[in-house]
Amino acid sequence: MKVLAGLVLGFFSACWLLFLLHVVGLFPLRGNLPIGLYLLYSAASALGWAAGTVYVQLTRTPSSSPRWRLFLLCILAPPGLLFLLRSMAPAAAQSAAPLVPLYALCVFGILFAVPVSFRNVGRR
Repeated sequence: MKVLAGLVLGFFSACWLLFLLHVVGLFPLRGNLPIGLYLLYSAASALGWAAGTVYVQLTRTPSSSPRWRLFLLCILAPPGLLFLLRSMAPAAAQSAAPLVPLYALCVFGILFAVPVSFRNVGRR
């Protein structure tokens, strides 16, 4: 389980690194992936739901790491993929809809909150 967590964390860290290199201008990504809005929002909803479910499963059993650290990891790591995918869209698509990353982040956050808010339902 720790190997899988390390791989997933490394993947999302690499996504954030590529996005930051793109923002700085060292690694241009614009136009490499013609991704549509529906695909980006679908990815945001799937990542949000999966990250919320993983957070619920990890906090169900007491562990040595504090819950806030797991929360920050589950809420901050996956959006790196969303920002990376959006930065790979063509320039015309990015300029036509500049608030799409914000909306995708909101979709991710809402669908992250669903499993987290219902984690105690059915427990006694």
